[in-house]
Amino acid sequence: MKAALIVIDMIHDFVTGKFGFKGALEIVPRIQQLLASARARGVLVIHARDAHRPGDPELRIWGEHAMAGSKGSEIIPELKPIKGEPIISKHTYDVFQVPRLRKLLREKGVEVLVLTGVVTEICIQHSAAGAFFNGYKVVISEDGVASPDRRAKERSLDYMRKIYGAKITNSQEIIKGWER
Repeated sequence: MKAALIVIDMIHDFVTGKFGFKGALEIVPRIQQLLASARARGVLVIHARDAHRPGDPELRIWGEHAMAGSKGSEIIPELKPIKGEPIISKHTYDVFQVPRLRKLLREKGVEVLVLTGVVTEICIQHSAAGAFFNGYKVVISEDGVASPDRRAKERSLDYMRKIYGAKITNSQEIIKGWER
């Protein structure tokens, strides 16, 4: 089955900025390994990032963050996209709300989505729901997602496994799967 790796919200505001947290920094090496392996095997890599506009609903809850065109919305340099890797700017938790993503995945014949990034119980979980409802198999790299709340992460992973049938595994198992 054809897979794609989606790196979600590994941007300044969620890693080192306004909402940055230690766990976000800790997953960077695992995401780097996933990126290197995916790129070497020709797996489609997609970067998704918050790029808010004034009036986006999330701003009522979280305040201004990751505004389009700001440094806070930029992908951290350690995970910088390479030429040809799509960057999907999103205005809500679920990357599937962006029609460009759905069109790209259809055009590429993708069937399985590997999700990494932050925050597990927010953008990862909502994007997993979007993937599921759009017919994709979902794989979550347990060591490639993070939350400031360990219990919330665990509950979210369990929820995605039970409700969306997501396969919860680790980055090394994902890499082994790509190498077959």
